[in-house]
Order: sequence, then structure tokens, then C-alpha cells
Amino acid sequence: MGAIEDVYADLDADVSLEEFREAVEEKVEQMGGLADEETAAMLIAHELDEEGGEVESIADIEPGMEEVKFVAKVVGVGDVRTFERDDEDRDDGRVLNVEVADETGSIRITFWDKQADAGEEELEVGDVLRIAGRPKEGYNGVEVNVNDAEPDAETDIDVQVQDTYNVEDLSLGLSDVNLRGKVLDTDEIRTFDRDDGSEGKVANLKLGDSTGRIRVTLWDERTEHADEFDPGVSVEVVDGYVRERDGSLELHVGNRGAVEEIDEDVEYVPETADIDGLEIGDEVDIGGVVRETQDKRTFDRDDGSEGQVRNIRVQDDTGDIRVALWGEKADKDIAPGDEVQLADVEIQDGWKDDIEGSAGWQSTVTVLGEADPSAGSNASGGDDAASAGSDSTGLGSFGGDGGGAAASTAETASNGGTEATGEQVEFTGTVVQAGDPIILDDGDETVSVESSADVTLGEKVTARGELRDGTLDADDVF
Repeated sequence: MGAIEDVYADLDADVSLEEFREAVEEKVEQMGGLADEETAAMLIAHELDEEGGEVESIADIEPGMEEVKFVAKVVGVGDVRTFERDDEDRDDGRVLNVEVADETGSIRITFWDKQADAGEEELEVGDVLRIAGRPKEGYNGVEVNVNDAEPDAETDIDVQVQDTYNVEDLSLGLSDVNLRGKVLDTDEIRTFDRDDGSEGKVANLKLGDSTGRIRVTLWDERTEHADEFDPGVSVEVVDGYVRERDGSLELHVGNRGAVEEIDEDVEYVPETADIDGLEIGDEVDIGGVVRETQDKRTFDRDDGSEGQVRNIRVQDDTGDIRVALWGEKADKDIAPGDEVQLADVEIQDGWKDDIEGSAGWQSTVTVLGEADPSAGSNASGGDDAASAGSDSTGLGSFGGDGGGAAASTAETASNGGTEATGEQVEFTGTVVQAGDPIILDDGDETVSVESSADVTLGEKVTARGELRDGTLDADDVF
């Protein structure tokens, strides 16, 4: 082979040998004999390498690459936005963001000024484009600033273009997303200061459908939706866009978008883990009946701000676990006997080598309603103890001679007796509430104890007395 063919053989560019040879001949002529064919071929090869070549897929595009060429299908077209340039003598700039995708993923491409105007007029979802541009690291991942884009009707891109998405269909960078889901949880509206001195607002919803769940972030005027919808309502997100936070996808709703209540009942069936199989370090969904609720506690953080937490105990068919509800979740209206679903709960090392759950800002706490008393809810605690009735004490399953008497007394109380008494019973457990009433827990059952005894949290004590109206009226605590 000649010098031109040798250089061409090592070239990684989308150009034919004939085109390469013509470019080399032009280079030789331009340099007026200062370069031979081999030198000119190497110069042309270097120029082509700098221009970049066609990547095989969107997944291959990385920031820092020189110009890339690829083929993709349009899956979303935004609106042209204007902005002021630093040079006051120049007209305002215009930018158009378009989401494109292939079988390996999606990416945002950006058109500027005249190209933006043309793109807004001519581009439609479903169009296939042959794109050339320069990748860069954008606010929400890799983006491509478009140098050139032409229709390619001959290429088939196997990407589904959807009017309405399910949670499992979402991917980073998608825009113009319509999604129907069931409201699982809402957060309060928060304010923040922007760099330009203005005040912004943000709030969150958690939505679920038959394929999963997702956090929805509402901005500014759209934060009003956080106060409009109660858990259990079905809604549709209109014109949302997908972003990433802490490794998880979120669906954002700005002033272009909306969240609207719909008549359709969207199905959401969480996959909950068995409580008896939980281990430290797990991040899981659990569901069950609330056995116990404790009073909310406040505390001072290291930065001087005030935090709050409330403990509840949740029981399913396999066991029970204490769960700490942090921040706003401590204010949720949860009472013994309620059926709840807790999503994204972190399992941690708890009191006395036990495990416990932690429901923080990323968790979802959904109250499904009041459970059937026959579902195994033996719940009491805090201010709810008196209203929980005999079903809340769990005394019916005590062992020993006292157990039968306690069960008989509980039955009498639940039938409406106000002066119900029974033989003395004993219950030994750990103090999980030291106030009025005292709440004891032996790991299997929880009991409310009326006593003026001086006990401390975590202390193991035995209460002896009669069951009165669903509460153990203790003669002795030791």
C-alpha cells in the first residue's frame, strides 16, 4: 500500500478512502509543495480525529469528547426560551431543549438561536435525526450542543414514544412526561432564597402506580398541589421532566406543568418485606398494623435548629418493629389500630441489640385506614391508650395462670362493662414510655399500665394488678 492508504488504514473516521485521498491532494496543493503526500495524509487524519466520529449509541457519549455524530429519535420537544447575553449590543439569545433517545438511553440536545427557531417549528416527537454536536456536562447530566441535525427517514430507532408513562418507563432527561399515579405522601411547602435574591418555593409528593413509585418535586406556583391532595387520591402529572437526586430519579413539575386529580383509581400495590426477616443495613418497604404510638419528642441539632421524632410500633403476620418517624412525618395522624405502609425505611441497630426502622426525608408513610381489630392489632401507647380499649392491651395471650384471667377480663371489658375486673395478672416488660400511662413491651405484647411508680425508659419491670377497661391497674410495679 502507498503512504495515503497506510495512514487511512489507521484512521477512525466516517470517511471513504476516495474522500480521504481527495482531501490529501488538496492539502498538498494548499501547502505549495511544503508537504509530501504522507505528511499531508497525517495532517488530514489529525483534523478528522479532532472532528470526532459517529458513536455507536447514546450510551457511548461522554463529556469532554470532541464533536460526536449519532442517530436518535425525538421523544420530547421543549419550548424556545430567551435569555439576555452578556454583550448588551447583541440581541437576546434563544435556546431549545430536545430529548432524543435510542435503544441504549436518552440524552438532551440543545439548539441555539436560528436553529432553535427552526427546531420549534419543524421538529415533532417521533422524528429520527442524524445529529452532530459537542457533548458537555449539563445541569442534569450529559448534553449535546448541536452543530448540525438532519432528518433521517431511512433509519429505524426502536424506541417507544409514549403519551403517558408508567413509573418504570422513566429515565433521566425525559421531558413532557404525563404520568398517572396514586398520592402516597405529601410534604409541607418550603421556601428558599435564589441567587438573584428572589424567593422560591418547593414541595414534594410521592406517587405510586402498578410499576413502582417516584418522588415528585413541585416548584413555585405548582407547590400549591402539596396542600390540595390527600393520600389515596389519584392524580395525573402533566408536562413533568425527569431529574436525578442522590442516585434516584425524580419527576419535577415547573410552571409549564400541572398536577390534576382524576377519576381513575390508579392501582398501587407495594411489595413489603416480612418484618421477621429484616437485617441491619436493609432499606425496605414494610406494612402492617400500628400496635403502639408514642408522644412526639423535640431535640436540638448541632446546627442550632430543632428536630422532632416520634416512635411507632408496626406489626405484620411475622413480627413487629419499632419505627422512628423523623421531621414532618412525626406530625402524621397515626393511631393504634391504623393500617400503614412505610416505604424506603432504613433498618438500624436499635435499643438493647434489637433492630428498628428509621423513616427519614426519603421515606414514605401512608396511612391506609383503620385496620380490622381481628387483624392482630394489639396497640396502645401515649395519649391513645385510654381510647384503644381492651383490644389494645394484648393481654389475652399472656402465659401462666394469669393469662386465662386476663383474657376473660378483656372479653368482659370489650363487651362494654365499665366496672370490669378480673383476677390479678402479672406482666413483665421493658419501659418504652415512662409517662402517664406507663407502657411496657416484652417483645411480643405491649400493655398500658396505670401506676404512679417511678420508672425509667429501658428499665425492665413487672406490673401486677387487675385489668380495668383495657388498662392494667397496677397495685405493684417492681
